[in-house]
Amino acid sequence: MTCRSPLLRPLLGLLAAAALVVLPLAVASAAEPLSTAPLFALTLGDADNRPLSLESLRGRPLLVNFWARWCAPCRKEIPELAALQRRHAGRGLVVVGIAVEEADRRAALADFARAHDMDYRWLVGGTERSIELMRALGNTKSGLPFTVFIDRDGRLRQAKLGAMSGAEMDAAVRALF
Repeated sequence: MTCRSPLLRPLLGLLAAAALVVLPLAVASAAEPLSTAPLFALTLGDADNRPLSLESLRGRPLLVNFWARWCAPCRKEIPELAALQRRHAGRGLVVVGIAVEEADRRAALADFARAHDMDYRWLVGGTERSIELMRALGNTKSGLPFTVFIDRDGRLRQAKLGAMSGAEMDAAVRALF
């Protein structure tokens, strides 16, 4: 097939050049799993501003959920996250919530956590640092909620932008064991 249109020929050339650049990047990124190193490198404060090195959680199956008080789908997930923590704690699962809010809102975050029965560990990530971490873990849109599932070997097994049902979370957690 030949291109006879003088206007179409440069456009097709541009598309072909773009494909040569984009396709190898897509294949490389699909072949290389995202690193969890940025997550394990962090130390974040808890409700009482006690620091927790996320490196201390390496070797345990992790569900890390990024949330904010103003995020309605995040609120909807809280009971499911708490139930997962209770159901799988005996198998070593650690559920960690990272608040995508600033540390100066710690008291309001603690009130919110009490009101919503967040009986799993939650930390304050700060807005900018949390967004950078979410992007490093595959959330290029920086949306909430965002949940990652990390196995005992520290490998990212699944990442999901948007609300998850309890059944979806449970299936992803079971795959960690």
